[in-house]
Amino acid sequence: MTRWRYFARRMVLSVPILIFGTTATFWIIRAGPIDPAAAIIGPDGDQQAYQRVREQLGLDEPLWEQYIDFMVGMFTGDFGQSWVLNPDTPATVMISQYAPRTIWLGFWSVLIALFIGIPLGFYAGLNSNSWSDYLASFGGIVWRAMPNFWLAVILVSLLSQSQQLFGFSWQNWIIRTNVVTSPPLNNLTDPETFLIALKTTIPAALVLGSSSMGNEMRIGRTAILETKNSNYVEAAKARGIPGRSLVWKHIFRNALIPLVPIITGEAFLLIGGSVLVETVFAINGLGFLFFQATVNGDLPLVGTLMFIFILLIVGLNIVQDLMYTLIDPRVGYEGEA
Repeated sequence: MTRWRYFARRMVLSVPILIFGTTATFWIIRAGPIDPAAAIIGPDGDQQAYQRVREQLGLDEPLWEQYIDFMVGMFTGDFGQSWVLNPDTPATVMISQYAPRTIWLGFWSVLIALFIGIPLGFYAGLNSNSWSDYLASFGGIVWRAMPNFWLAVILVSLLSQSQQLFGFSWQNWIIRTNVVTSPPLNNLTDPETFLIALKTTIPAALVLGSSSMGNEMRIGRTAILETKNSNYVEAAKARGIPGRSLVWKHIFRNALIPLVPIITGEAFLLIGGSVLVETVFAINGLGFLFFQATVNGDLPLVGTLMFIFILLIVGLNIVQDLMYTLIDPRVGYEGEA
């Protein structure tokens, strides 16, 4: 099977996955306990106003008609308008307003995980059974075991008392500013704005990237241990290849292969973890928007966000297969039936 046929097959197989995921989203949000009409009219609304709102939203139609309208809207790009959070505002407009903060948070979360977790894991594997290996391995296990929401609350508590605990105010460190939430991203080329955005994002990014960082460190260490004891590495040593070339050209490249699904799995971390982390740190990104839309029963907004999340996950699975091929030429598509 050629590469292009393989990718064509992957794209075709992604269609039923999208349909299934979108269908599950519809039934979950429709079966939820929150009534959008009740959320709109409030506790003081009467029964007539309640019925008018239900008719306006189309909630009085048969469920199968609502399902068809929902699916057609998702797959044709007609995502509808917000019902509760910002009535009559297109869902895409609201998402475009909140997405930059999540992208900024996700960028630093992935960067922290990659540039701390992988190097530490490789260092521990190259120096196995040493004190540095034991310290890095123990730290990775402990860091991985800490839940995101717990770590976020602890970190917020520490930073809010940084003056008493550490002798300096985190809020005024590096640059004096009263901005503590929702990093400003309107002009990142300005050094002051960049520092404000970075400082307000790093604690949340550290929490969000912690889970993946621990995984990358442990799996990276195991991959290095397996690779450096393999037959082709021993053969390269016998041919007199220098140690630095042996590490960079033979050990590191092959040790990256089992890390591919961990790296691409960052998307799952961002989708699930950002809801909790953004809520705790009051960063108004997609996670915060998704949480607010869910608790307020803003069904078009919840459905649009879930559809985007599903598209992201399916797309990253395809990218994962491509990365396998780029890193290891032996991984081909001939074995696919």
